[in-house]
Amino acid sequence: MKLLSPAISRLARLRQWRIEQWMQNPVAVQREVLQDLVTSAQYTEFGRKYNFSRTFSLKEFKQAVPIHEYDDLKPYILRIMAGEQNILWNTPINWFAKSSGTTSDKSKFIPVSEESLRDCHYKGAKDVLTMYYNFNPDSDLLTGKGLVIGGSHTINQINEDVHYGDLSAVLLQNSPFWGHWIRTPELSIALLDEWEDKIEMLAKNTIPENVTSISGVPTWTMVLIKRILDITGKSSLSEVWPSLELYIHGGVSFTPYREPIRKLIGKDINYLDMYNASEGFFAAQDNPQEEGMLLFLDHGIFMEFMPVEEYGKPQPETIGLQDVEIGKNYALVINTNGGLWRYLLGDTIQFCSRNPFRIKVSGRLKHFINAFGEELIVDNSDKAIAIACEKTGAIVADYTAAPVYFNADSNGAHEWLVEFEKRPEDIGRFAYELDSALKSINSDYEAKRHRDIALGMPIIQVLDKGVFFAWLKSKGKLGGQHKIPRLSNERKYVDEIKAMLAARPGT
Repeated sequence: MKLLSPAISRLARLRQWRIEQWMQNPVAVQREVLQDLVTSAQYTEFGRKYNFSRTFSLKEFKQAVPIHEYDDLKPYILRIMAGEQNILWNTPINWFAKSSGTTSDKSKFIPVSEESLRDCHYKGAKDVLTMYYNFNPDSDLLTGKGLVIGGSHTINQINEDVHYGDLSAVLLQNSPFWGHWIRTPELSIALLDEWEDKIEMLAKNTIPENVTSISGVPTWTMVLIKRILDITGKSSLSEVWPSLELYIHGGVSFTPYREPIRKLIGKDINYLDMYNASEGFFAAQDNPQEEGMLLFLDHGIFMEFMPVEEYGKPQPETIGLQDVEIGKNYALVINTNGGLWRYLLGDTIQFCSRNPFRIKVSGRLKHFINAFGEELIVDNSDKAIAIACEKTGAIVADYTAAPVYFNADSNGAHEWLVEFEKRPEDIGRFAYELDSALKSINSDYEAKRHRDIALGMPIIQVLDKGVFFAWLKSKGKLGGQHKIPRLSNERKYVDEIKAMLAARPGT
């Protein structure tokens, strides 16, 4: 493996020119992607319905095809799962990525074509490696193994030809043979479905390896690291894996986790943010000195950007790359080489730069609090939590927040359920710093907090360690892809957690 690293580094540098080509011609490249998608799907059932063979411009395409959410495409997807083909895409769909989260009790099944595997997910992974080597040409990343902390990897067979699993399972099952040489754990452990057993097996089987990188959602990565330290008796992960040099994270904002993970690792390493979902590989951090992730424009996905104020309108408007504004919230609308057409993903993004186009994930369309006109989004709350931790010496493991509505005795407020890794000495001070940070970040929040007229001070409820874990487990949602919902405009999650605590013996 030591001999492989210089060779891989040279190959990665040779690939860099391809990335620079689509970076330099973003709008033209995206138009070519759309033309390829429409041409490929023109004789599918969907393509015939919307007259793809006579669609020659983006304007015509947007006029013909409405915005779709999952339930709009679900009838087509169910037919494909039953064995029909040439419905949404022109090549066979034999795999589905099962996508589910805490926002819904129902699962979504995202079609995965050969093209979406090859030209999106795997191409994106190769580009991540290329970009990393571009800034770290002397890296020893491939002298060891990459620890992949995926989700629940059970593969389910619908019929002789059609299977589904979560995205990490689909990618593992279809990855090239050489991929297994540079990854840990072995496939039999990666495919375990029971998450608590899996953490134990992951820890025990990866401790002897020379791990140089870790990929996974921060919450579950922290759980695994703590278990590894318990087993080994070491004080930091760098004592277990001295060659560890990279942590690849995604799925949630890394802002609240950076400091606790740095302390668990025990030394400075490289961090890389990725935006890879069941629907596609959208972006990854290309430059550690710049904010945001480079938008992947030549990976089989044509993107539109819906200003969030358009959401819910009968005919919402979308714009293209040439019209986006830095710092504005957009809902991502995608057209993919797996057969998703003008599909509203549900994530909201903000552009950090236009040359090149870099983005950050700011939240979810349905993950916000706007009960009093404060328009609080996850990007705001993550930053404010990080500031409050810095000011008070606290470390937050996880949190969720929801509105407290007006009643006869009090005005509104936000209730925050917080699990601390390191509790602040004064919770009141933490609440004050959180409130101050939110005011400095969000002018709408600041206006609603004026003299406590509409919105009172944040209400902080401190949870014992493990409460969020227990809540996810009670919902059957343990695993790498399941995350605590940061913000909600209703009290469903907060009330569920509080009810669970109230039902415990001795409470």
